[in-house]
Amino acid sequence: MKSQNEEKEKKLHKDVICSLPSVPERKLEENIDPNRLSLVRYNEKKWVNHTILHYHFLENRAEWRGAEKQKQAVRDAFQEWKDLGIGLEFREVENAGDAEIRIGFERGGSWSYVGRDIIDHVPDPAKRTMNFGWDLTTPYGRDTALHEIGHSLGFPHEHQNPNAGIVWDEEKVYDYFGGSPNNWSRDKTFYNIIRKISPDAVEGSNWDRDSIMHYQFKKGLILHPSKYKRQDLIPDPGLSEVDISEVTKFYPPKEEPELPELVPFLSQKIEIEPSEQVDFVIKPERTRNYTIQTFGDVDTVLVLFEDVDGDSQYVDGDDDSGYNYNSKISVRLLKNKTYYLRIRLYYSSESGNGAVMVW
Repeated sequence: MKSQNEEKEKKLHKDVICSLPSVPERKLEENIDPNRLSLVRYNEKKWVNHTILHYHFLENRAEWRGAEKQKQAVRDAFQEWKDLGIGLEFREVENAGDAEIRIGFERGGSWSYVGRDIIDHVPDPAKRTMNFGWDLTTPYGRDTALHEIGHSLGFPHEHQNPNAGIVWDEEKVYDYFGGSPNNWSRDKTFYNIIRKISPDAVEGSNWDRDSIMHYQFKKGLILHPSKYKRQDLIPDPGLSEVDISEVTKFYPPKEEPELPELVPFLSQKIEIEPSEQVDFVIKPERTRNYTIQTFGDVDTVLVLFEDVDGDSQYVDGDDDSGYNYNSKISVRLLKNKTYYLRIRLYYSSESGNGAVMVW
C-alpha cells in the first residue's frame, strides 16, 4: 500500500522492464454467448480462493540463484499482498516440485507467468515461472516484486487495458524498446506494450494509471492522453486503491464458519453469482475411486485439495468454462483423510441452475 511518507519525486527508471512470456489465448467453443465469453475471460486466469500458493527459490542453475536480501525482498512483497487480508495463502517450500511459483534471479529482465498459466504452461518443476533481473531492495525494486507477484495472482498489465484510451506513437515505441537496454523484437514489444488485452478480461474497468501493474513510460511514446507527449508517465509507488479493490474482490478474506460436507450420492446446489465461489469438505468413509462432477448449464472451475498437516495440497482439477460439458474429476480418495473442494462460478444460464455431486 502506498506510504504517506514515501518520497513523491518521480524519476523514470532506465533498466529493462517486465516482459510477459507469450501465451496463446485459450480456445473456447465457437459462437459462444457474448456475456458468457466476458465472464470466462474475466475469471479464467484467477486461482480459486483459499488456495495456498507455494513458492520456491530455484538453485538448480547458478545464474538463477539469488542473494538472501533479494529473497527477503520477495518474501516481504508476498507479505504485503497477504496483509491486505486476501483469502490466498503464500508459503515458501524447500522442494521445487511442491511449488507452483518457482523463482529465479537471472540478471537482465523481470517477468512472471499470469495466474493459472503457471500450471497450464510450466509443469516442469525445474523451470522458472517468475524471474527478477535487478536489485529488489530499492523503491523501484520493491514495486517490481509487487508487480510480478500481481501477475502470479492473475492480473495483466494495466497499460494494455483497452479502456485506457492510450494511443501510441507506435514506431517510437518499437524503436525505444528495440534499443538498449531492452533490445526487444517488434513482436515482443507488441505483445507487452501495444497489444490491447481482451475487453472481456477487464470487464469494463477504468484505466488505473497508478496501478502496480502499469509500466513507466518515457514522454513522447504516448500520443493520447496528450499530456504524456510532454511528460513521463510514472505511476505512484506501491499498490493503488484499485489494485487493492480488485485483489480483495477476487480473493476475499477467508471465512471461519465450518464448511458444508459433500457426501456421496447427495447433490448440493451451486447458488452463487459469477466470480463467486463455494467450498465443501469431503471426508471419505471408504478408500476407493470417486467421481466429482458439476451439473447444469454452468461454467465452473472445480479444484480438489487434500489437507496435509494443515497445508491444502492440490490433488486434481477441471475447468469447463467456455465448453458445453461439466467439470469432472475422477480420483482415488483415502479413508480418514480430509479434502476440500472449491468451485468458482464463471457463468450460469440462470440463478441456482447448478449442482455438484460426489459418488
